[in-house]
Amino acid sequence: MSACVQAAIAAEVGHLNLADDYLAAAALMDLDDLEHNTRDGLHVASLAGVWTGLVAGYGGMRHNDGSLSFSPRLPPGLTRLTFGLLLAGRTLRVEITHTAASYSLLDGKTLNILSPSAGHGVRRGTADLLHPSPAANRDQTHSTPRARPHTPPS
Repeated sequence: MSACVQAAIAAEVGHLNLADDYLAAAALMDLDDLEHNTRDGLHVASLAGVWTGLVAGYGGMRHNDGSLSFSPRLPPGLTRLTFGLLLAGRTLRVEITHTAASYSLLDGKTLNILSPSAGHGVRRGTADLLHPSPAANRDQTHSTPRARPHTPPS
């Protein structure tokens, strides 16, 4: 599971290529039989962790005190990330590109979404109150690419 969490944190701090590597390791755990034990069954937690790595990492989603916030950032090789959520009887669809993010409340009561307004995608800014209706679109802020850190030896 640590690869999934490390992917989310690497994305949050701007190391998107490193996040890619961690997500690939988690996603390929069974396909490449990285631990030489796939014959014993799938690593379901790792598979679920990939979703978490994508949504919390590249989507920048956080859920605190009953509200959702997003600080999306995509690596250069990924053009779009789309995912759905079911939260307290609400159905939300999120679509992120390099230039914009849209949040659509498809069903349920109004929902407050916090999204960044400036900086490197880690500060929370403006709030959108979503009603079941067409998407609320937000321009994306771009983070400055960082030099790749060294990973610890395996």
